[in-house]
Amino acid sequence: MPDTLSGIIVVDLTQNIAGPYCTQLLGDFGASVLKIERPGAGDDSRRWAPPYWGDESAAFLAFNRNKKSLCVDLDDPRGREIARKLMGKADVFVHSMKPQSAEARGFGYEQLSAANRALIYCAISGFGDRGPARDLPGYDPVLQAFTGNMSLTGYPDQPPARIGAPVIDMGTGMWAFIGVLIALMERDKTGKGSRVTASLLETGVAWTTLLMAGYLASGKVPGRMGSNSPLVAPYEAFESADGWMMIAAGNDRLFGALCNALGTPELRHDPRFLTNADRIANRAVLHDKVQQKVRLRTAAQWVEILREAGVPCSPINSLDQVYADEQVKALGIIKDVSEFRVPGFKIIDVPMSVNGQRSVLHCKPPRLGEHTTEVLRWAGYTGQEIDELKRDKVAG
Repeated sequence: MPDTLSGIIVVDLTQNIAGPYCTQLLGDFGASVLKIERPGAGDDSRRWAPPYWGDESAAFLAFNRNKKSLCVDLDDPRGREIARKLMGKADVFVHSMKPQSAEARGFGYEQLSAANRALIYCAISGFGDRGPARDLPGYDPVLQAFTGNMSLTGYPDQPPARIGAPVIDMGTGMWAFIGVLIALMERDKTGKGSRVTASLLETGVAWTTLLMAGYLASGKVPGRMGSNSPLVAPYEAFESADGWMMIAAGNDRLFGALCNALGTPELRHDPRFLTNADRIANRAVLHDKVQQKVRLRTAAQWVEILREAGVPCSPINSLDQVYADEQVKALGIIKDVSEFRVPGFKIIDVPMSVNGQRSVLHCKPPRLGEHTTEVLRWAGYTGQEIDELKRDKVAG
């Protein structure tokens, strides 16, 4: 991927997943990301382990490539001054502090933009920057619950389940990244910075768009449906002779192709299944008829048959199967990284390419405080000043 953001300086005061994913994406496009961490502790995700990769948290390594780490004590006035100096020289500042905490430390938008008119200020929060819940802490599963996503996930006769991947955290990081890019484009026109906000709550509500639209249109509150879709049938998981697979007959033509491939052409003419609305109304009966056929062959056999017929389908893969899959390998989204302190280290790259190129790995995930001296020198501190700051444990 071209280093489109080369020359852009980002000060990163985030931790966990949402904010670090945003700043990692900025780094993947060529920005220089300066990650400020707490001395002696660092980003919380450094301690989210096991699993370990080598002797380090796999979670931290996953979201913190292309960054430099410096340790600064923001509870010390001199530490806050270091941060403000960096923000005064930066193009982008991304933080995930509570709104009142940022302002109390002198890191509010008005405070920083007064000193750096061109600064892009990006604030990521759990519940948003206004409203009665603005100061509540937010984590991915909490917002999966709050935004209704857990009410839609799992099976009706089972306890609520969270979506396994941190989709709200990562989605919020993506939206913040998009907002920063828009603000940079706007700055090219006006010379002025902007304030960008993103929250886990807004991301979680946005992910319900399809089902929320259905609720607003019908007044019916959707619930957990397992692998089913409320809009299409058959569009769900079936158990083959050796495991589970997904079949998605998303329209009448595909339903007809599925019936022929299953060896049950009569189903497409059954009055209970003529239209999608009919199939939804008789979903349970249709599921049973398809299931009777699917269990007679292995998932691999059905995938071959159904793909030949043009019916969308897939085995339900585990992650080891995904990693070993030839199509995943062909796309090159999982990359080996050589000459790194963690043997066998790999990155999951950005899920897109430009002119056939994905990201460029400039900096491997940093050790805590690995670049403190380098960044402080860049900010204008002398060697003696840096030694004093380290001696006093303001920096480390």
